[in-house]
Amino acid sequence: MKYKTIVSAVIMAMGLVSVSSAEEPIQVIKPVQNINLAQVELGKKLYFDPRLSKSGFISCNSCHNLSMGGTDNIKTSIGHKWQQGPINAPTVLNSSLNLAQFWDGRAKDLKEQAGGPIANPGEMASNHTLAVDVLQSIPGYVREFQLVFGSDKINIDNVTQAIAEFEKTLVTPNSRFDQWLLGKKDALTRDELAGYELFKKSGCVGCHNGPAAGGNSFQKMGVVEPYKTSNKAEGLAAVSGKDADRFKFKVPTLRNVEMTYPYFHDGGAWTLTEAVDIMGRLQLGRKFSQKENSQIVSFLKTLTGDQPSFLMPILPPSNEKTPRPHPFD
Repeated sequence: MKYKTIVSAVIMAMGLVSVSSAEEPIQVIKPVQNINLAQVELGKKLYFDPRLSKSGFISCNSCHNLSMGGTDNIKTSIGHKWQQGPINAPTVLNSSLNLAQFWDGRAKDLKEQAGGPIANPGEMASNHTLAVDVLQSIPGYVREFQLVFGSDKINIDNVTQAIAEFEKTLVTPNSRFDQWLLGKKDALTRDELAGYELFKKSGCVGCHNGPAAGGNSFQKMGVVEPYKTSNKAEGLAAVSGKDADRFKFKVPTLRNVEMTYPYFHDGGAWTLTEAVDIMGRLQLGRKFSQKENSQIVSFLKTLTGDQPSFLMPILPPSNEKTPRPHPFD
């Protein structure tokens, strides 16, 4: 028995297997539980419906595209009248695991976040009153809100509640890393395991931990060296008003990170190789070798889980007969 214990310890030290996922700083992503299916179906329609925007052409999915890892894969998003947004769009996938929403944490939860872009003049450029009036003019939505919420009078509270309930379903379980955590010893290659061990030993898990491998703390961008960027975002300080919180941003999740480029709040890194190098130098004071960098990148790619899969919703037809203006005129 003692011999087996020694062998197990040696194997663990080599990073070849995981004895218990509970011992690891990153835990398994679990399938969604405790949701209201009726709200989810309504929220899915609203998520994809561009009529929530002033132009009638921009939806939640425009910047958080579910076929692109829940992002738009550009440095900063494009909003109403081709306005360039001030910050990179974070992924909506696994966002229910975040301690708060937006890079600066100004929304406490998904419901509060859902109302922000609708009324933001640089994003969907509508307002809550107008958005509700548009929905109220569509008989299909009136019927569905009646069925789901028990009232044919639509309000923004129920709109954001439904969108948030849909977004809760956007978790991505069953990554190869999750399979390894659950005991499938051959789920990861030797290089991927070496990358994970390096990821832990280097201190990356100090910020990127928990089921989402991030999203549960605010950290300063540029601990050892300052991060050079033209982006003017102040981070948490814009919410807290504290100078000590300048350039502190919500730590992004690393789940599905190979799909969510470009990286950081300013979209400043286009590849994982570049992102790992920058994080090593600026946050840890460490210059990874080419091999080490490659191993960490290999590990990060094992965090890609099952992507949301569903039929595109059929949106309720509108009774409007007047054509909407072009979104970018």
